[in-house]
Amino acid sequence: MEEEKEPPDDASAADPTAEPESVDPGSFSFDSHGREAAQRYQRVQRLYSDYAYALGSILEAALGQANIRVHTLEQRAKELSSFQRKASSASEQDPSQPKYPDPLTGITDLAGARVIAFFLNDLTPIRAAIRSQFQVIEEIDKTQELEDEGRFVGYQSHHYVVQLKPSRVALPEYSRFAALVGEIQVRTILQHAWAEIEHDMQYKSVSTLPAAIRGRFAQLAGAIAIADREFQAIQEDEARVRAEATRSIQAGDLERVEITASALKEYLDARLGPDGRMKEWAYDWNARLLIRLGFSNLRELDELLNGLDDDALSRQVWGGRQGQLTRFEDMLICLLGGKYIQAVPYQAGRAKRMIEKGVTVPGFTPEENAIETEADGDESGFPDEPSF
Repeated sequence: MEEEKEPPDDASAADPTAEPESVDPGSFSFDSHGREAAQRYQRVQRLYSDYAYALGSILEAALGQANIRVHTLEQRAKELSSFQRKASSASEQDPSQPKYPDPLTGITDLAGARVIAFFLNDLTPIRAAIRSQFQVIEEIDKTQELEDEGRFVGYQSHHYVVQLKPSRVALPEYSRFAALVGEIQVRTILQHAWAEIEHDMQYKSVSTLPAAIRGRFAQLAGAIAIADREFQAIQEDEARVRAEATRSIQAGDLERVEITASALKEYLDARLGPDGRMKEWAYDWNARLLIRLGFSNLRELDELLNGLDDDALSRQVWGGRQGQLTRFEDMLICLLGGKYIQAVPYQAGRAKRMIEKGVTVPGFTPEENAIETEADGDESGFPDEPSF
C-alpha cells in the first residue's frame, strides 16, 4: 500500500482558490471532477480543521460572555469522502454540469460549527453573538428554503456563512484564515433530532415518500414544532412561578408558595442565612421529603419552625454552628421526631446523638430505632441519599 502523505499545516503548499482544470462540457466526468477536487482539498484539510476549531473557540467565548447556555457546541472540518460526494454532484439547473465548478470556493461548509440550543428563545441571542463576532456573508433560513424545495419543515435551522472580521485576522494567530469562509448552524435540540433522523432516512422530498407514511411524516413535522413551542412556554412559566415565589417569600405571604426546590432555598436563605456550599440536588431532596411528610406550602413549614433557635440547637448538638441544611434538618428532627426518622431511617443515629446532648426528640426511642449508621454532621446534611 502506498504511504499516504501528511497534508501541510498551512495553505502555503496549495492554493484553495486556484481555478480547477477546464473540462470539455460534452465529456464531463463528475467522478473525475470530484476526485480532483478531493485531492486539492486534502492538501488544505488541516488548515480548515484549524479554522473550524477557531470558529468554535470564538463562539464558545462569545456565548460564555453573553451568559448564553447551550446544549452543544461542536465544530469540524468536512470529511474528505463527504467533500468528494458533494463536489461530484450535478447542478439542479443543468444536470450536465457540476453544481460546484470550483468546489473549494463553492462549498462553504469546509469548516463548520453547530450550536444546538435548548429553547426557541435561545436562538435570538445566539444569532446576535454570531453577528457580533463574525462577518456574515450569507444567512440562510433553511425552513423557507426547504418549503420552496417541497421538503418537510421539521428541519428548521439557520445557517450562517461567515468570515473572520478584519480586526481579528490582523492578529498573528488568525492571519492564515483571512481568505477562508465557514458555516455556522443554529438550531434547537428538537430541530436537531429531526435533522439527524431525516438525514438517516434519506428522504429529500415529500413527493418521494411512500404514500402510506407521507401523512404521518407531515404530522410529526408539526408535532416537532408544537413541542418546541411548548418547551419554551414551560420554561417561561417556570421562570414566572419562581419570580412570584420570590416576591411572596419576601412579602411574607408564604401560604401561596408551593414546596419546590427553588422556593425552599429562597425561604431557607431568608430564615437561616444563605449558604453557597449547598448543592441544588440537596434542596430538591429536602423538598421531596417535605412533600412526603405532608407539607404543601411554606406557611405550614414556617409555622412548624417558629420559636426554635436553629443556631442554639446546632451548637448544643454539634458544638458549633453547622451549615444551613444541617441546621434545617436538625430542626425537623427535633420537631417531628419519630415521624421524620420513619421517613428517613438512616437519620436515627443523628436523633440518638441529639437525645444524648439533651435535646427532646418526640416519638423517638433509640432502643426501638437502633441503627448502625451515624450521621456525620457534615455540611451537606446528606450522608446518603434515601430511596423514596
